[in-house]
Amino acid sequence: MQESYYPLPGGDVLILGRYTHFPPLQNALTEPNGLLAIGGDLTASRLLSAYRHGIFPWFSPGEPVLWWSPDPRMVLFPQHIVIGRSLRKTIQQQRFELRINTAFEQVIHACAHTLRQGQPGTWIVPEMIAAYTQLHTMGYAHSVEAWQDNTLVGGCYGVKIGRMFYGESMFHHVSNASKVAFAHMVEWLQAQQVGMIDCQMHTPLLASFGAYEIPREHFIERLTCLTQDDATE
Repeated sequence: MQESYYPLPGGDVLILGRYTHFPPLQNALTEPNGLLAIGGDLTASRLLSAYRHGIFPWFSPGEPVLWWSPDPRMVLFPQHIVIGRSLRKTIQQQRFELRINTAFEQVIHACAHTLRQGQPGTWIVPEMIAAYTQLHTMGYAHSVEAWQDNTLVGGCYGVKIGRMFYGESMFHHVSNASKVAFAHMVEWLQAQQVGMIDCQMHTPLLASFGAYEIPREHFIERLTCLTQDDATE
């Protein structure tokens, strides 16, 4: 079957059919940084294949599925997490009850509906919610939740394959709730012997935790090794 491409100013992007494989990462555009393919679906098999190859979906309502693999890549090595003095004090105060995988759907819905500065809408569209909820049912997607008085006030979620974790989103309704949840998630991932957390792209918040950018080539080398330990399937 002949492959189809969508022309963009930065180059042509492969249009994925139902059975089309992802192209080599070297085909990703430099502008916009990392755009690799368009279309396809959000089935569990497609998503797991994407993550194993260092690719993730990110698109807005009304757009086709857009697949990305930016270079460089923002990562956090769990053993090197930085907990600032103020956040450490908040953690020690035990203001939140922290739970793992008890309210995944509530967390992803909250992430989708929390307004963010500079973002008019959300990329966590209903199709994404359904897809990641399925991954959670399969044992791949996980959430950490911060509770106060039995009310969910913050949390984060992501995907774990072997000893590799892919952070997706976080939210808070109470100050510091998402930061405390994220710190707890990293502690849990350390116990799971996770070797690297994919943070996708640079943000000041992630940088404050000790995340930094590495070349995509180095990211893929580490990812390939870490995902080989997948015992979920």
